Amino acid sequence: PGPRMESLPDAVLIRILASIPAVDLVLACRLVCCQWKNLVDGAALWILKCQQEGLAGAECEENAENWQNFYFLSKKRKNLIKNPCGEEDLQHWGEVENGGDGWKVEELPGDFGKEFPSEDVHKYFVTSYEWCRKAQVIDLRAEGYWEELMDTTQPKVVIKDWYAGRSDASCLYELCVKLLSENEDVLAEYKSETVAIPQDSDASWTEISHTFSNYGPGVRFVRFEHGGQDTLFWKGWYGVRVTNSSVTVEP
Repeated sequence: PGPRMESLPDAVLIRILASIPAVDLVLACRLVCCQWKNLVDGAALWILKCQQEGLAGAECEENAENWQNFYFLSKKRKNLIKNPCGEEDLQHWGEVENGGDGWKVEELPGDFGKEFPSEDVHKYFVTSYEWCRKAQVIDLRAEGYWEELMDTTQPKVVIKDWYAGRSDASCLYELCVKLLSENEDVLAEYKSETVAIPQDSDASWTEISHTFSNYGPGVRFVRFEHGGQDTLFWKGWYGVRVTNSSVTVEP
């Protein structure tokens, strides 16, 4: 019989373990034995994985926790908002309030509007003559962000949204984002001011953003809500336009 796994040098074991998915390393491999636990909890394995996948950077400090979290969060970084630009109409958006004639999806740039700064965005949501609101609740565990990570590391939760008015109508815009516990208690909240866009605006797109950090343990959900209306009360869709909303969890 050949040599047993435990007899292999750490350097060899690290190269073997580096080929295993990160979640399996943390949730399974580190439970095999003390040697594997020490390797998975050490910096060398995660430095190697970062180097192999082009993720190593100056952002990491020379300690195990930062390298492991940097790897995991970099690999998983994506927009957690589904259907952010209206390509699927209102699918994935819940708690929809359809004031006036309700929400509508239109093609950019739209009447009396401007093109979006990114060519990847082709549509936007537009509000009507009474308040229109819509929301998404993101389940962080379902997206792969386990409890210990959220409670101990507390990675940044970055919120972004884009809004614009028409050059021939005035409107209002609001954004409210909450970090929620298991029981949906509010642990942190960001609420924008009510933005008033005048009738003679140039209809350019404006980005609004907020970063949650040091928010404490217990965060399990993110609730993203935005909305607005036109202030001339014209029938149809003359209210604020929104698109390219995003929620990301970052190192």
